[in-house]
Amino acid sequence: MKNIELLAPAGDMESLRAAILYGANAVYIGGEGFGLRANAGFTHENLIQAVEHAHNHDKKIYLTCNIVANNSDVERFPQFIREAAETGIDAVIVSDLGFLDLVKTHAPDIDVHISTQAGVMNHASANMLYKLGAKRVILAREVSLCEIKRIRENTPPELEIETFVHGAMCMAFSGRCLISSYLTARDANRGQCSQPCRWSYHLMEETRPGEFFPVFENTDGSGSHIFNSKDLCMLEHIGDLIESGVTSLKIEGRAKTAYYTAVITNAYRAAINAYNKEEAAPKWALREVNCVSHRPYCTGFYLDEDTLQSYENSGYIRDCDFVGTVDGYCADENLLEITQRNHFTMNDYIEVVSPGISPVQIAIREMYNSSGERVSVANRATEKLLIKCETAFEGSVKGSMLRRVNKSSDVFTKSQERASEDS
Repeated sequence: MKNIELLAPAGDMESLRAAILYGANAVYIGGEGFGLRANAGFTHENLIQAVEHAHNHDKKIYLTCNIVANNSDVERFPQFIREAAETGIDAVIVSDLGFLDLVKTHAPDIDVHISTQAGVMNHASANMLYKLGAKRVILAREVSLCEIKRIRENTPPELEIETFVHGAMCMAFSGRCLISSYLTARDANRGQCSQPCRWSYHLMEETRPGEFFPVFENTDGSGSHIFNSKDLCMLEHIGDLIESGVTSLKIEGRAKTAYYTAVITNAYRAAINAYNKEEAAPKWALREVNCVSHRPYCTGFYLDEDTLQSYENSGYIRDCDFVGTVDGYCADENLLEITQRNHFTMNDYIEVVSPGISPVQIAIREMYNSSGERVSVANRATEKLLIKCETAFEGSVKGSMLRRVNKSSDVFTKSQERASEDS
C-alpha cells in the first residue's frame, strides 16, 4: 500500500471541515495576504481554529503564500510568517525564492513546499530547490506522466512531489497570467484574477473599426472562447499518477463551495482506497465528478490530449444543486434533521452524499419546518427542517450533504441506473 496524500482545498471553515470529513489527509488554505485567492483567506483567528480542527483529526494544514512578491511584500512577510508559525501550520507553499529564504530564517521549523507557480518541470530544478531547503515541489501543470517519472527517478526519495489531479486550469503557463491585469487592473499573480480567459472574444482589423470577425469556426456571431481551458479530471487515471512516483494528489478549488470540496474529495478518496486494495475505482465515485458544477473535463498535460480548450462557451455544466446539510438522524422515526441551504421540494430527486459510500436517494414522505408545521417546499435558507423518509441510515450521517438532481440531466439517468443496480 502506497502512502499517498490526498490534498483538498478550503476557502473557509465549512469547506475545511468538509474536506477532512470526506477523506482529505491535508488541507491547503490561504491567510490574510500573500496567497493567490484574495477572497478565500483565513483570518489569524480562523487559522488557529483551522489548525486545531485539522490536528484533532490527525490531518495537516498547508498555508499558501505563493504570490509573485514585490519589495513591500518581502518587507511585510517576516512578521506574517512568524505569526503563522505560532498557529502550528505544517507547511507553507511559496513560489518566490526570497520567500523560501525568509521562511527558513524566520520560521525554520515549518516545511516549505514550492508552488506550481514556480514552474518546476525538470529534476535539476527540483534538486536545486531541495538543496535550498524545500521539502516538496508542486510540479508545473504542463508536466506529463512520463516526465514526472523521470523527475522522480532523478531526485532524492526524501523530496516529496505533488501534482494537481482535479479542478480548473489556467490558459497561461502554470497560472502566470497578465490578461486580468491588462483588462481589469486586477493582478492574477497577486490573487485578484477576474478570469477574462473565460470571456468571449472577436477579432477586429484596424482599418475596419466596429467590424468583428469570428476567431474560431463559429457561425452564430457569438465569438470564441479562445482562452477558456477545460477542467482537469484524473480520477480514472489515479493508478498512473501514483505509479509515476508522486507523493500528493491535489484538488484545485479554494474559491469553490463546501459541497464541491466534499463531493470531489469523496470521489478521489474512494479511488485511492480502491487502488490500495488493487481494485478498480467504484462506479459511484466515477459518476460523482459530474455532480458538481464544472466545465468539460480533460486530462490536462498528463496524457496525449487533443485540446485543452473549450471554445464554444465558458459556462458550467450544472446537473446537481446543493440544498442542505444533515445535522442528525433519528432512527426510531426515520427522521433526518437538516439545515436547508437552497430551494427544494418534496417532489424533487434528492440524494444524501455521505463520506465513503455511494450517494443514497431519499423519498421524502413528510417535511416539517422549524415551527413544526408540515410543508412541501423548503425555501428559507439556513432553516432547520425535519424530513421523514423511507430510507433507513446506519450510523451517523451528520455532515452529509443533500443535493437536488436535475431530472433532465445525465446524472439523473445514471442515478436511476445506480438505484437499479443497488436493488
